[in-house]
Amino acid sequence: MGRYEPSVVADLACSLAESTGVPPGDARVLADALVEADLLGTSTHGVSRLNIYLRRIQKGLIDPAAELRVEQRRPAVLVADAGSGLGQVQAMAVLGRLFPLAAEFGVASATISNSQHFGAAGYYCNLAAERDMILLAMTNAEPAMAPYGGREAFFGTNPVAVCFPTGKGYAVRVDLATSIVARGNIIAAAKQGDTIPLGWAIDAEGEPTTDAVAALAGAVLTMAGHKGSALALMVETLSGVLSGAAVGPEVGSMYKHMDRKQDVGHFFCLLDVAAYMDVSRFKERIDAMIDQIKGSRRRPGVNEILVPGELEHRRAAENRSMGIRVDDATMNELRALCEELEVSFTLAPSS
Repeated sequence: MGRYEPSVVADLACSLAESTGVPPGDARVLADALVEADLLGTSTHGVSRLNIYLRRIQKGLIDPAAELRVEQRRPAVLVADAGSGLGQVQAMAVLGRLFPLAAEFGVASATISNSQHFGAAGYYCNLAAERDMILLAMTNAEPAMAPYGGREAFFGTNPVAVCFPTGKGYAVRVDLATSIVARGNIIAAAKQGDTIPLGWAIDAEGEPTTDAVAALAGAVLTMAGHKGSALALMVETLSGVLSGAAVGPEVGSMYKHMDRKQDVGHFFCLLDVAAYMDVSRFKERIDAMIDQIKGSRRRPGVNEILVPGELEHRRAAENRSMGIRVDDATMNELRALCEELEVSFTLAPSS
């Protein structure tokens, strides 16, 4: 696994996307979202996903130049249809429409249907935090996780994310799957031929397994037992039921269903901090809370208490300096795409 200059990786991803019909501006949106995930160390949502997005474009399952259709059903409520477009591109377009509405009304929300996997939910939340806003974002996903007590996949890993602006130089970033582990980690293990820890997943018969391939044929387990299952149901309802998108097993698999669209649903709720209190006052208060948390008495062997988003901030700074990590399997996919699409392969390991 080598390290590569982030901007060079983004440029290559952009060129590859353009070669499959993605408009230049949209290709840049996609590339930047993928590389940002790699910068934060969440490579399961980074450039490793580019190959499957482009394959689905080639199959006609993703419209690379889809028209976003938006109905404004209330002054600060948007109902969007992504038109089977790229998830990152359409989600960013909707978020762009929410910003002025939240600034005017204090709160604005949107549902998005007929979409795809849209990467890391926290990516959009962090962009909102940079504007001194708070975004709650969630999405349903292809069936991967059994409801509590079940053995068949029904829910996706159904992530939920929110970021809070601070005066610390980074946002408090909560971004988590409602499964015990993001399914992308199991996909990555299967690609590498690695085993997974016991307790992550069950096989098709409902038995615990450490075999990543068997886990993908079975189901991921919920986080915190029945509590994770309840949270997954909440995400499924807001992202799938409320948006009009597919629900549960109706959601298409990005990898297994190369003959039908995904119809993933997303939900955004955006709050403008200034509508509730002065932004500087909010940051003073959240910074004070962070200081109190980090100053708490530590358990034996713990050197530092970290708040959500702090470790990712440090990791991103390191990766900007040293280069992002790209695994061998992903590198092979990028090389193959470049050869097939007649795009110059420009990656060289950082010195």
